[in-house]
Amino acid sequence: MLSVLLLHLLAEEESYGYDVVRRLHDVGLTDVLDGTVYPALARLEREGRISARLVASTSGPARKYYRPTAAGYAALAEGIAQWKALVDVVGRRLAQPLDPPSAKGS
Repeated sequence: MLSVLLLHLLAEEESYGYDVVRRLHDVGLTDVLDGTVYPALARLEREGRISARLVASTSGPARKYYRPTAAGYAALAEGIAQWKALVDVVGRRLAQPLDPPSAKGS
């Protein structure tokens, strides 16, 4: 699901890797690390779901900005639909009441 979330963030706003990590942290996903995001971005680029362009930076090396391609937008729509279906199934299951376990030795 990380790929779907990355595509969504990039659809909202073209971003570079570190900015994507910061935005993930801003929404509360503080456990998501650079070492997870950068390989996911590289994979999405290899798959043709995002494109990248280099932009010169005044504070260091050029930054690679990413945005979804047409295939990326299609993957995003499919991923959102799959996520909603999963949430629906899991939500229904977790809403079912549980019988408390019987006390042993009673």
